[in-house]
Amino acid sequence: MAPLIERARAQLPAIVVDHLPDNSEQIRAAVMEWLREHAAQLQLAGANAARVIVHLLIGMVLGAMLALQSALDRPLEGPLTQQLRIRSITLATAFHDIVFAQVKISALNTLFTGVFLLIVLPVFGVNLPLAKTLVLATFVCGLLPVVGNLISNTLIFVIGLSVSLWVAVAALTFLVLIHKLEYFLNARIIGGQIRARAWQLLIAMLVMEAAFGLAGVIAAPIYFAYLKRELEGAGLV
Repeated sequence: MAPLIERARAQLPAIVVDHLPDNSEQIRAAVMEWLREHAAQLQLAGANAARVIVHLLIGMVLGAMLALQSALDRPLEGPLTQQLRIRSITLATAFHDIVFAQVKISALNTLFTGVFLLIVLPVFGVNLPLAKTLVLATFVCGLLPVVGNLISNTLIFVIGLSVSLWVAVAALTFLVLIHKLEYFLNARIIGGQIRARAWQLLIAMLVMEAAFGLAGVIAAPIYFAYLKRELEGAGLV
């Protein structure tokens, strides 16, 4: 993508280019200066990243242990053990439903993006470089809730900018509009998977976003699905 980024630079307005490094040496110097200024924040971010990785590894090991444990004969369980096992199964089922819904969402997003990159743009005489790779990246990144779309959209915008500023603007406009539509389609897809109405899931996502930010948006469908199953099991809904 290096030559594409260089061509994208040529499409930017002069007021923006004047504030960008001219060559790789200036880029290296700017990066080193930024690293020195934000050393403390980087240390904290590194510690947080290491903690997240450890949590992921522990979660994977625990998940494998629980999966193997469910296949083994269990002795007579006490009341607490039974309740914990039921809650674990309910949470695992909710997670399973959300993961499969996310695959459907990613496939839908990839379809729309593929139509735009491989059909709509060529009709207007614009052949975007790496278009097929972008479609594949859209599906893979789309498996990550919320964050995945930001990654794939950034790639599409930068490569669009390498063609012309207007192509980049058109791509950005399309992506914004299609993701606004998908916001409701996603709620409907996930809601259908967990047997909840779209407006209920949207409210849950808004509440979790207000409380926990981006992480809340990502976690909201899983926790909502879990809570709904618990309430259904208790006969409250």
